Amino acid sequence: MPNEMPLRKIIHVDMDAFYASVEELDNPDLKGKPLAVGGSEKRGVVSAANYEARKFGVRSAMSGFQAKKNCPHLTFVKPRFERYKEISKHIRAIFFEYTDLVEPLSLDEAYLDVTVNKKGNPSATMLATEIRQRILEKTGLNASAGISINKFIAKVASDINKPNGQKTVNPEEVIPFLENLDIRKFYGVGKVTAEKMYKLGIFTGKDLKEKSIEFLADNFGKSGPYYYHVVRGIHNSEVKPHRIPKSVGAERTFNENLSSEVFMLERLEHIAQELERRLTKSKVAGKTITLKIKYSDFTLNTRSKTMPYFIADKDLILETAKDLLYQEELQNSVRLLGISLSNLNTEDKKAKKTDDKSILVQLKFDF
Repeated sequence: MPNEMPLRKIIHVDMDAFYASVEELDNPDLKGKPLAVGGSEKRGVVSAANYEARKFGVRSAMSGFQAKKNCPHLTFVKPRFERYKEISKHIRAIFFEYTDLVEPLSLDEAYLDVTVNKKGNPSATMLATEIRQRILEKTGLNASAGISINKFIAKVASDINKPNGQKTVNPEEVIPFLENLDIRKFYGVGKVTAEKMYKLGIFTGKDLKEKSIEFLADNFGKSGPYYYHVVRGIHNSEVKPHRIPKSVGAERTFNENLSSEVFMLERLEHIAQELERRLTKSKVAGKTITLKIKYSDFTLNTRSKTMPYFIADKDLILETAKDLLYQEELQNSVRLLGISLSNLNTEDKKAKKTDDKSILVQLKFDF
């Protein structure tokens, strides 16, 4: 059947409050207390929060000031990315004991295709349980997992029984699972999109499924067809062991707000130097340079310029970033600057788009 979607056994493993959990692991005195990694009560942004802090509404990407306001007894710790990378390597090594088809999304989560696996175990559910146990034994940290027929459903499922749990969505359960799902739980539907869907009378997967692909395209642009297909369980993206980056960037949050472009130039040079290092490490170059400016009132401004050729050199990046900085007057004092490079020379390596006409075939598939 040429249009049938291949049934796979996909596990999405997501570490529970990873950065914060590592800090608690290394400093047991922090356990049981509301904890934020990154930021401070005066400056910066929260990188991660443990579950005790989340009860007070503390979330990643929240300003340290707001986090402290939400939770006055919140403890801040500085991030230690080298330590997080060290533990992440141990976790990934465990993944490769089961399959070579591992697609890391970040230090703390990854997709695994275990349709054919090194253990010869036909049950993805049992494999997920075993993997989580191995992670706990090796690192002392808890992980959650979602198991289903494709990456989208596995990703959504991994959040259902967090923390320290897992959820399997069998092939025959996919449609009922998605129809009953709150639209906010759909991966790819952010806060703004969810609010827009509410106004259109879309609150659950079932509501979304009732809308035509034309209606969704008219209201959500290119994302419309994506929503149309995923609510029907259609998501053909394969687990890609070597993910191709769409952009590479570096940014800095300052201890004190900067009010003059002159003071920003030195910071931009350091950022450009770090970006060059990352580009060299990734062996990529790009054409589009984007300058990111976050003001003291947290409003965000981006300015971009596309070059006629690929660049990865610090001096060229810095020269363009300076031009973008002077492109228009600053609206306020600045708390963060960032430079990113996109339109990379990896575009031709992108996997071919799958056929949108594929349909979900509900076959008996032992999970």
